[in-house]
Amino acid sequence: MLRRSLLGLISLLAAVPVAAQPAFYLHQDDRVVFYGDSITQFYQYNAFVETYVVSRWPGLNIRFINAGWSGDWVVGGGGGTADERLARDVVANRATVATVMVGMNDGAYQKFDQAFFDVYTKGYEHLLDVLHQSLPGLRVTLLQPSPYDDVTHAPEFEGGYNAVIARYGQFVGELSKRRNFMAVDFNAPLVAVLQKANATDPVVAAKIIPDRIHPAAAGGLVMAAALLKAWNAAPVVTSVELDARRGRVERSENTVVSDIQKGDVFSWIQLDQALPLPIDTADPVLALVVKSSDVVETLDQETLRVTGLRAGTYLLKIDGIAVGPFTAEQLNQGTNLALLPTPMLKQALDVYALTMRRNDVRITAWQNVQYGLRKETSPHVVEATAALNALEEDILAQQRQAAVPQPHHYELVRQEEH
Repeated sequence: MLRRSLLGLISLLAAVPVAAQPAFYLHQDDRVVFYGDSITQFYQYNAFVETYVVSRWPGLNIRFINAGWSGDWVVGGGGGTADERLARDVVANRATVATVMVGMNDGAYQKFDQAFFDVYTKGYEHLLDVLHQSLPGLRVTLLQPSPYDDVTHAPEFEGGYNAVIARYGQFVGELSKRRNFMAVDFNAPLVAVLQKANATDPVVAAKIIPDRIHPAAAGGLVMAAALLKAWNAAPVVTSVELDARRGRVERSENTVVSDIQKGDVFSWIQLDQALPLPIDTADPVLALVVKSSDVVETLDQETLRVTGLRAGTYLLKIDGIAVGPFTAEQLNQGTNLALLPTPMLKQALDVYALTMRRNDVRITAWQNVQYGLRKETSPHVVEATAALNALEEDILAQQRQAAVPQPHHYELVRQEEH
């Protein structure tokens, strides 16, 4: 009976995800295209955005499409001109939402040059004109380019290249106001994290943007957080307050608590509507970025508060797995489980891994086969593209299934004093 009830709750939660956060920027059936250069193609910030949405609202049918192309300038690059790219990679994909980030290559990795800047400004205006004419209802978010790392490495010339990139980003911000688009600064927040991390551990901080251009996952997390916050993402994963003495739920958010049992072991079953961010703090770079940013405070609050416990130390177990010891005082004050080794975090990391795998297949199908072999006359190119597209759909289905809420059994076991 309990299992049938829980499965019914899972179906209900999957069917009505939008109600959990109606103010979020993305909507049911949106098709989100990330347009840009290699920083977008490598899918570091985008993967966190996609995984956040998929795991916070597992029933929300939103499609994410990576349209980043390594080496791109605002006028295009190896994947064709900007006009060709927009027609093939944004319009043909029936985007309802697009993010745009170009600029890292446009400054040519040298001191500010007005001629290069003029090409950028004119090209950016043209890019937005094409989008508006081709997709009049498209919701566009302009991303001010992420930094060139002049923090953990000495600038290569006076002022440094990131000052050039920041000037390009300033133009993007001004353009967004003039065009009435949303703009999100990817530069300043990541520079601030680099500075704080560098003061703590310079060796590890240098790995946040290891080649000074392309952020690793840890840098992508900061960028994703900036975008998600601009899109009105909520900080709460779940929030639970229990009274152990009375054996009742005082408050719950984004979860359903049932089967509370009092006694030597205080236990309950929890069916969450969302998963924490897929942050693996065993990765020292991610751990340093978490310590140097407000990502957890603003986007990753999975709080548990238990009052009415006898004084002492309690071992929290979830599905029989020891999560950690907590004092009655700590539990009374409340603790954030988001970064702890819980089954929920493992599930989120599984979703993230499938997100990355799906993107790898998409890039292979789109860039290496469909476009890379476009002059090949063999019919097997079409067959190979179709097979890879089908494989992407298979992985997408696995990703969505992996994000479905699962019930978990919680126990607080009082530890004997020695």
